[in-house]
Amino acid sequence: MAVHVVNEANRCLQCKRPMCVEGCPVHTPIPDMIKLFLEGKGEEAGEKLFSNNPLSVVCALVCDHEKQCEGHCVQGRKGSPIQWSSIENYISDTYLDRVKCEKEKSKGQKAAIIGSGPAGITIAIELAMRGYGITIFDSREKIGGVLRYGIPEFRLPKTILDRYQKRLKDLGILFRPNTQIGGALTIDDLFRDGYEAVFVGTGVWRPNTLGVVGESLGNVHYAIDYLVNPDGYDLGESVAIIGAGNAAVDVARTAIRKGARKVTIYARGTKAAASRREVEYAIADGVEFVYGMNIKRITDDGPIFTKTTFDEEGNALSYSKEELYPADTTIISISQGPKDTIVNTTNEIATTKKGLIWTDNNGNTTREGVFAGGDVVKGAKTVVEAVAVSKVVADSIDAYLTEKRNRESA
Repeated sequence: MAVHVVNEANRCLQCKRPMCVEGCPVHTPIPDMIKLFLEGKGEEAGEKLFSNNPLSVVCALVCDHEKQCEGHCVQGRKGSPIQWSSIENYISDTYLDRVKCEKEKSKGQKAAIIGSGPAGITIAIELAMRGYGITIFDSREKIGGVLRYGIPEFRLPKTILDRYQKRLKDLGILFRPNTQIGGALTIDDLFRDGYEAVFVGTGVWRPNTLGVVGESLGNVHYAIDYLVNPDGYDLGESVAIIGAGNAAVDVARTAIRKGARKVTIYARGTKAAASRREVEYAIADGVEFVYGMNIKRITDDGPIFTKTTFDEEGNALSYSKEELYPADTTIISISQGPKDTIVNTTNEIATTKKGLIWTDNNGNTTREGVFAGGDVVKGAKTVVEAVAVSKVVADSIDAYLTEKRNRESA
């Protein structure tokens, strides 16, 4: 491991008002976990981490720590912040195979989870632990959603997700792969078959388009499609990526590992939207970043841009003439939106102007008994944000099923 976790743990000041906790979307009690770890109580620390965030070991690897926990660490004001991510990974990874799957007594009620991404996994675990019968439905072969099919192996080893699948099975959670709700089965069918609540956590898998000439050419692809199965693509030696978010960086670093020799990310603004750490890794891998680029059209020979000149305050001053930037392949990475399979086959589920499912603050949709959360509600967000929202929604589903059970038994 690159960081000596014991040395890092010993640097913790045990602040009375830990800013690292405030910076974490799920408010992980970081100083408490470090104290337990140093006292030789690693399993207890792991148990508490899992209870607070079932995807702790995943978040330790993929969170934007510099904006969250580590970015708020007081040690970082004059030096280097404590690398909590390394400590968390060490504790959580060690504990994952020893998770104590203690469930409450069965409540005799079933809930369906549509989608096995971060939101679906979190809610499935939370509800199964409370005694509900849970079945996860997913359109793909294995669990993980964006964790498995949207984050590269070098950032998140898929063996971790396989270990989670075993934990879900230990909790009695059933998994139906290759089953798209809205196809042969609908939400109405789920209610017909005895599920008393349904959670929709299908993520955002429809690429946003540029709407420019050349977008349908054979050497043009979308980032989310490429990340699902990079081995299915022959990108050639030079790759142009339009967009500079974390997905764009994942595509660039993956393309380098798959044999591309020249990979360039073109950003419209003056800086990348991706996290600084991911940008630094990409540059170390050999990825080039070019800023102030406005896409005009895409050709067989590469994208055509105009380049913006900015003043010191970031205001646009002038634009260059159109210029071809040669590339064998162009990949578009400007975020994603939701597919509409479920809402088109289900009555009474309202959506926003962007096609996202509308919910209140507790995850209730406009149809009774149907809840939603994660990216399909908020748009593409981080894993830890999905976990934070899902814990609230799990409480809401639990309250709904409890009220329903009490009403029917009265």
